[in-house]
Amino acid sequence: MPSAAFLTRIAALALLSATAFTAHAQDRQLVISDWGYSNEFLIPNLFEPFEQEHDVKIVLETGNAPDRLNRLRIRGGVDLIYLTDVFSQQGIDSESFAPIDPALLSNFDDLYEPAKNPQGDYGPAVTFGQYGIIYDTAKVDETITSWEDLWRPEFSRAIAMPGFNTTSGPLTVLMAAKRVGVDAFQDPDAAFASMAELEPNILKTYNSGSELTNLFTTGEVYIGLVQDFAFPAIKAAIPTVEWAEVSEGNFRMMNTLNIAARSENVELAHAFIDWQLSQKAQKDGAVALRTGPVNKAVELSDEEAAQVIYGEEQVMGLQSSPYRDLLDNRADWETRWNAIFGQ
Repeated sequence: MPSAAFLTRIAALALLSATAFTAHAQDRQLVISDWGYSNEFLIPNLFEPFEQEHDVKIVLETGNAPDRLNRLRIRGGVDLIYLTDVFSQQGIDSESFAPIDPALLSNFDDLYEPAKNPQGDYGPAVTFGQYGIIYDTAKVDETITSWEDLWRPEFSRAIAMPGFNTTSGPLTVLMAAKRVGVDAFQDPDAAFASMAELEPNILKTYNSGSELTNLFTTGEVYIGLVQDFAFPAIKAAIPTVEWAEVSEGNFRMMNTLNIAARSENVELAHAFIDWQLSQKAQKDGAVALRTGPVNKAVELSDEEAAQVIYGEEQVMGLQSSPYRDLLDNRADWETRWNAIFGQ
């Protein structure tokens, strides 16, 4: 029969082994870079459940997209990064991301087609949004039904649009070109001549959603070109503000999730992407954050669906954003833009 001293030593070794295993699990980290503005919801509803399921500690790095992408490129130390599609294309161009293996994503086949491979073999879209026109219906006599309506003379100094260095600002140039029957990339002279004709109607180019909200609430503008994330605050302040249903369609905006090229946690990073794409995570985000779900299996009530891009018809009815061409022409377009609207 083993002695009491022997049994005590065995128990001590078992406790030491268990403690070491727990410490190892707690030391396992996944570094995720995001904007930070939704983390009050994401930490308890997305990040912490993943931590518990996978015995890992998520470390968050937050900030604006250009700064976060630059930190990833120069310093590394990040496993996953959330970006809009324009900035993720910059990351792909600088070889900052690793390819995605769809075979490791159990939810991949449930995604809408535009979300699966929006930028080749790299990260999928994890939310849909839109860029379009909103207006105060109480102040506009004739309904806005086309992007071309922005040039109507009665809208003098009534419009705010995003600045050039925002994600969506340059998209307006595409519609200015279409108004005069040209391709903006093939004939930028005509496209920006059309933008110059819009200038008398622009009160301000803005750089944040809160800035646009203030312009509406103070009555300085009653028409805005906007991404949908800014719409709820404006709608809450001015209930008569609505989306314009334009014949050309709004632009599809996407947030992507990519694995850093220097990540040492590629398998775990795939697991997190799959977690983000799950039906539960997508529905939770749609309801709480009003982000359009990319998973086709998500079911929303009519009230919930009215707040987001939802369903095959809406997703496929949006115009795609030619971010590759926009980036290639960025320097020239910025010079032309600033000549009309200033910096």
